[in-house]
Amino acid sequence: MVSKLHPDANLFDPPSPYTGKGRPRVKGDRCPKPRQAVAAATTFTRLEVGWYGGGTRTVQALGGTGHWYKAGRGLVPVRGVFVRDTTGTHRDEYFFTTDLDLGPAAAIGHYCGRWNIETTFQERRAELGLETTRGWREKTVVRAAPCLFGLYTVTAILFHARPEAKRTGSVEWPGKTVTTFSDALAAVRRWLWDQALLPQAGDGTTLNKLPDRVRELLLTALAPAA
Repeated sequence: MVSKLHPDANLFDPPSPYTGKGRPRVKGDRCPKPRQAVAAATTFTRLEVGWYGGGTRTVQALGGTGHWYKAGRGLVPVRGVFVRDTTGTHRDEYFFTTDLDLGPAAAIGHYCGRWNIETTFQERRAELGLETTRGWREKTVVRAAPCLFGLYTVTAILFHARPEAKRTGSVEWPGKTVTTFSDALAAVRRWLWDQALLPQAGDGTTLNKLPDRVRELLLTALAPAA
């Protein structure tokens, strides 16, 4: 498991060997808190790691090991990783992994790799209504969720099948550099309306009378809001 580590997390050394006197210790001495260990460090390892969005980033990292303790659960060995983005676009972060053989670069890459998964679920909730069904039967959920997952895939395939010059309908804002799922969904809607639905609206006389700029304005305004 790879997840975030609190900067003031309590970590411990293993208990010293039992001497046969008194109650055996379940944990050893307290380790410096992650924040304290970073503050006391004088050297950091410079790494090229996998980053959000599938790219790479140069970071400074510091690793260490300790044991996480919870009453009644015993000690869990963990490897802590501190990462500092050298470009300054992301704040300093603390991570941990329960795999002691996992190096700092791999741990950072695993965590950043979660971003694509998280944004995929967020887009499905926001744009396709995933997890908003109110069915009371198991079969309703079993039918609805896979259909929405399939719709997400079909939308992505149709969008990429379109020529790049015809992938219109995206919403722009300052700093935006990537295509979002909402852009793809709007582009596919425009294409389906323009090529499949609108031509079937009566004899098409009314639509043909619309100036091209008005027709474009209607499609541009309605596609993202549908």
